[in-house]
Formats: sequence, C-alpha cells, structure tokens
Amino acid sequence: MARVIQCVVLNEESEGLDALPYPGALGERIYANVSKAGWTQWLERLTAIINENGLSTADPRSIELIEKHMLGFFFKEGDYGDLPAGFHAGGAKK
Repeated sequence: MARVIQCVVLNEESEGLDALPYPGALGERIYANVSKAGWTQWLERLTAIINENGLSTADPRSIELIEKHMLGFFFKEGDYGDLPAGFHAGGAKK
C-alpha cells in the first residue's frame, strides 16, 4: 500500500516518496513532508535554478545554494525557492 502524507507543496494528502530523495536531515524532512508530485515540481524548479544560475552539482557552493532553494521551495524558509529573477518558461513571452 502506498504511503500517504500531507504534502507541503500541494497542501493536500498525496502519495509519499518511496525513499529518501536527498541525503541527511534535509532528505529525511523532505521524505516526511513532500509527495511524489511535489518532488516532481521541485525537479522542474531545480532545472530552472541550475540553468539560470549556471550551477554545477559538483561544486559545493552550488550545492549550498541549491539546498537554500530547497528549504525555500518546500518549507518557505529563507529568501530562496522562487524562480530565478527574469526567468521565462520555454515558450513564454518575455
């Protein structure tokens, strides 16, 4: 049976993740509070954040910034989590 959680992204009960999506305490917190659909929304946001900011997942400073965005996106903590300034989704008019 699927694990159901109250998703902080969707603000509703939804199917939980199958495993920790990220290491450490942050991953445990995400696992407990973010649904599969919420995680998918994060991955889309993460792509925009990486591309717009020219980040590398091999760079510790980039990882630190990504984690700040994760805290903002999922838990509304800090000043991060929104789309990068000036970002326009593919096909959107500028």
